[in-house]
Amino acid sequence: MAGEPDYRIFIDSNVLISGIYSPTGTPAKILYLHMSGRVMVVVSQLILTETVLTLKKKKPDALPVLNALLTSSPPEIVKNPSFDQVTSWTEYLHFEDAAIFAAAISAGPDYFVTGDKHFLTNKELNKSGIRIVTSAQMVRLFRL
Repeated sequence: MAGEPDYRIFIDSNVLISGIYSPTGTPAKILYLHMSGRVMVVVSQLILTETVLTLKKKKPDALPVLNALLTSSPPEIVKNPSFDQVTSWTEYLHFEDAAIFAAAISAGPDYFVTGDKHFLTNKELNKSGIRIVTSAQMVRLFRL
């Protein structure tokens, strides 16, 4: 990678899975931006675990693609949030989603990219200061 990336973006497992599974969609464009050094993809340990389990169950032939990504252009991997960090968001989200959101907040990215409507439409989450966008909105920033 040459130079510093333009943005650090925390991606949800649905974005990572879709990017690996479908090489022509907008999530794949985000992975391309990461591999080209224009963005730094950030994930939590929980996101990686969820991605591996989902791919093993639904699309095991995509596991080598994930492995290649992790080997050739590894994302920044942040530790899972503390229990207190997670529970601070359980008033607005189910525990599992609160864990993902708390990880995104603690990572301090420029954007949180997700395809889950409950993150995108929850006005309380916007008060966190993190910019929550879809993969299509993120790609539009780069005019791809």
